[in-house]
Amino acid sequence: MAVRRQDILAWLADLQRIYADNRDRLTELDSAIGDADHGINMERGFTAVRNELAANPPADIAAIFQTVATVLIRTVGGAAGPLYGTFFLRAAAACAGKTQLETADVVAMFQAGIEGLQQRGKAVPQDKTMVDALLPALDAMKKEGAGLARVLEAATAAAEAGMLSTIPMQARKGRASYLGARSIGHQDPGATSAYLLLKTAASAWRT
Repeated sequence: MAVRRQDILAWLADLQRIYADNRDRLTELDSAIGDADHGINMERGFTAVRNELAANPPADIAAIFQTVATVLIRTVGGAAGPLYGTFFLRAAAACAGKTQLETADVVAMFQAGIEGLQQRGKAVPQDKTMVDALLPALDAMKKEGAGLARVLEAATAAAEAGMLSTIPMQARKGRASYLGARSIGHQDPGATSAYLLLKTAASAWRT
């Protein structure tokens, strides 16, 4: 399928519900190695996104992502706001001038967003961050190649494995890094919200 403006809006609406449903879980994960606010922040940010998109509907896909970036940077606390804001800002640039996204466009969009997020946060694999979910997902997208549903399913599976791989890691970035060895044994909340972002896309754009 081609992803159109309405499909992007449906994904973002689903994300608001998913982050609301998982607010307590994400906050619980963050309470072990962070500021205990990741779930609260993600719900707040995507609720603000939902309200802004409803009040001022953007004309095209790139404008939608630009709006999301602006709202997240303004409303999401901690590192997540700038990181996810950068993801959507780069995604907007990748979608400039497009009225619909074919499979290759979706992969390019995620690649631009993930690379931008990584550049902003300076994280590398095994730092125990969202990058540990997102980079394997991007690799899986590129390897799968054809068929949007299959590409996103492969990305989601890789992101889930990457998310779980953060449990035995010692954090090397962010507040969690201050805990040293005490960060071992805890799943990273950022990797978890990143996994949910991909899983929700796979569900929203299945057909």
